[in-house]
Formats: sequence, structure tokens, C-alpha cells
Amino acid sequence: MLAVEEGPKGVRSNVIAPGPIANTEGLSRLSNQAPSSPGTFFPYPLGRIGEVQDIASAGVFLLSDAASYITGQVLLVDGGWEHLRASQLPYPQAVLDPDAVKHMIKSKL
Repeated sequence: MLAVEEGPKGVRSNVIAPGPIANTEGLSRLSNQAPSSPGTFFPYPLGRIGEVQDIASAGVFLLSDAASYITGQVLLVDGGWEHLRASQLPYPQAVLDPDAVKHMIKSKL
């Protein structure tokens, strides 16, 4: 709504949604709930954990002329982590053995 209300005044409204970022308070709180074996709580689709610089770079992009026509968006800066959420089909099981997850999608077909 803010993008629609403030857009005519030249105001752009975007949000950066970070994933797990190394050396941050958020990660330390999540890590306290994590299982002891590394990689089981935080799978990293890009093969690494995020860095503070990744979030800063997203901010620089959104403030640049390259993003001048972007408004009302949530920019996920999570290295693909969002795509592994439990509410979606289990990965990689859904890819390796599609028959094993048919019961999860049949009602939606």
C-alpha cells in the first residue's frame, strides 16, 4: 500500500529480507536452536552463509538508478534459503523421487 500511496510523490518503498547472515545477532539466536551437526539447520543453496556485505550490496542496488523503477517489493537476500522452507515440497526429495510427494500436491491439481 505504501508504494501506491507514496509513489506519486516519487517515494519508492522496498524491503530487504535477509536470510542467515554470518556474525549477526539473528544468526546467533537461530544457532542456539540449531541441531549440533553443521548444515542440518541451515542448508546453503549457494554453498555459503550470507555476509553483511551481501545485505549492504542489496541496499546499494535499491538506492541506485538501476532500481529506479522498483517499488513495493520484498527483496530476498538469502542465497536461496527461502526455497527450502518446510511449508513447500521437501527438497531434494521432491526432485529425486517425485512419486514420494504426490500425496502433497494431488489435492491442488
